Amino acid sequence: MTTTTPIDQRNTWHLTFGGVLRSEWIKLRTLRSTVWCYAILVVLTIAIGVLVAVNANSLGHPTGEAARQYVVSLITVGVAFGQLVVAVLGTLVITGEYGTGMIRSTLAAVPKRTPALVAKVLVFGAVTFVISLVSMVLTALIVTPILSGAGIEFSLFDPRILVPILGGSGALALIGVMALAVGALIRNSAGGLAASLGLLLVVPIVLQLVYALTQAKWALNVAAVLPATAAGQMHAYVGSAVEPSQPGVLLLTPWQGGLVLFAWFAVFFVFAAVLLKRRDA
Repeated sequence: MTTTTPIDQRNTWHLTFGGVLRSEWIKLRTLRSTVWCYAILVVLTIAIGVLVAVNANSLGHPTGEAARQYVVSLITVGVAFGQLVVAVLGTLVITGEYGTGMIRSTLAAVPKRTPALVAKVLVFGAVTFVISLVSMVLTALIVTPILSGAGIEFSLFDPRILVPILGGSGALALIGVMALAVGALIRNSAGGLAASLGLLLVVPIVLQLVYALTQAKWALNVAAVLPATAAGQMHAYVGSAVEPSQPGVLLLTPWQGGLVLFAWFAVFFVFAAVLLKRRDA
């Protein structure tokens, strides 16, 4: 006579955080929106940089710090447009799951929920940083012969050029994960896009109008700590000390800009993580 031993199936498998990361990587790279948005980001960065470079002859052959400042602005000029692309993609990465109902499967596989959100942020932020860095390095390589013909020589490994490139890549990554956190809060693609793009585009314009009408410096100071402005400071050229254009108006350094932008992301992420655990999928 044989006996059977009941099998306790409650602990037959355990999903590790590495498994959650791999799952999010698979989801990210298999989305059509990912391919299109990153392709647009790369093409925009290179195309705008080349368009600026072809007009280098009109500068009168700058040298030294003026040349380096021009090169930095040329390579990173696409960040202002790229942040809109990564904001759209970051929002869709999370709201798309709510729209299709896949979020239920995700949260069923990760009952604690917070690790799933953390994994999304890490994967999307890392991929966005790498793609942004590659696009700016490619821009630098492509415009090198164009600038050489205009008498402008530079080294990509010059810290005064490389650091702003890294800063611009970090700015795009932070903008992207901030939009992802906003999307996790709102859980709707249209609402998430409206909130993210409104914060990046509309609010700065409103504050500029307030200043133009009232000359109130507080409007400029508030605008200085908005995500888009902080992101712009992260890839600013720092070859020489820059003074505020107006006394009493806040001007962030690149490191301060990075901290401010990270703070924006952190606030949205904390609220999103708390509500993710409290709300139904």
